[in-house]
Amino acid sequence: MHGAYRALLDDTDPVVRAALVEEFGQRSAIVVPFLQEIARGQDRMLAWHAAWFLQQLKCSDPVADFKSFIRSLNYELETGALMLSRIHSPQLDVGACYALFDEIAGRCRELMVEPSTARDRCRVLNRVLFHEYGFRGNVEHYADPLNNFIDEVLSRRKGLPITLSMIYVMVAQRLGLNLEPVGLPGHFVVGCFLESTPFFIDPFDQGALRTPADLFALLREQHIEPAIADLAPTPVREVLCRCCRNLSYHYAIAHDDVQARLYAELVEEFEATHERNSK
Repeated sequence: MHGAYRALLDDTDPVVRAALVEEFGQRSAIVVPFLQEIARGQDRMLAWHAAWFLQQLKCSDPVADFKSFIRSLNYELETGALMLSRIHSPQLDVGACYALFDEIAGRCRELMVEPSTARDRCRVLNRVLFHEYGFRGNVEHYADPLNNFIDEVLSRRKGLPITLSMIYVMVAQRLGLNLEPVGLPGHFVVGCFLESTPFFIDPFDQGALRTPADLFALLREQHIEPAIADLAPTPVREVLCRCCRNLSYHYAIAHDDVQARLYAELVEEFEATHERNSK
């Protein structure tokens, strides 16, 4: 029975989904644990469909789901970013987010000429993301909490250095280009370590290509003494935790103490989980 249910989870036909919701409601005692297991699994698309059905059955709590993700230690950037967005937008259409990522990557493939270097591919990605699709840094309203949610950045085409960098990495992955998020003190960029000399992309500045020396100069301008470690890739755990820190701070600025505390608790969850598993 579970095999048949699993095969139907990603069927988006409204009639099928309505029938499944009714069926699952009648058999909730055995179906809910099954859906919860899939929602925690590694198949990202099925996990999202399972979460949707749990939500229809009033058995899904986006905050609890994200905390479970934190404790799982199974950190994957795209999954984590969309789960974080779901806290703000419980009805998040994850399929639409995936489709837009795929669409952007498809447009990049149309423009790429092989053989091409990693730098060549980044230049194409810059053209598509920042000129054709119009993504940019939200310099006018930098502290707007919505800048931290991937779905909002995809919709509004503007965000923070960290969320623009995350989108850049996610699209690059679809192109077979393994780039890394790099969390500088006070800024966020994307690192390419695939060539003999690493280079960096600044999505907040229309994808400007930077050398290590450029980034060191940027830090010194901010009165920060740079270190080589500043240029190292940032683990997914810390990327998502930094998003939560931003949200807590930005909601505090907006005098929304309830939301500020919620995201502060998620930061604490990340830190406590890391500490427990680092011993």
